[in-house]
Amino acid sequence: MKIVHAKKVPSVENPHKVQVGKLYDTEHAQVMHITLEPGQSLKRHITPVDVFFYVLEGTGIVEIGDVKQEVGPDTLIDSPARIPHCWYNESASIVRILVVKVPRPTETTRIL
Repeated sequence: MKIVHAKKVPSVENPHKVQVGKLYDTEHAQVMHITLEPGQSLKRHITPVDVFFYVLEGTGIVEIGDVKQEVGPDTLIDSPARIPHCWYNESASIVRILVVKVPRPTETTRIL
């Protein structure tokens, strides 16, 4: 059994320059934990595989395609492969998001 505590995983280098921890990484799927501090955002990007986001804490703005929506804790958001998407934290509190990529990407994410 492997147990991973999301808040204790070291951040991996990423083009967004935000805190991202890799929680799970196998040939079948990948799970990341993103923490956005107040005022931080991801760069708009395209992921080559289906992704779903689960908001763990805080309220952020998710943008998928041409639609932006404010979302809070205990919300799951589906993001189909190859659709531009982004996250924004315009609040005064942190936003923590669980990101699941299925299947595990074999191509790199493209920053727009």
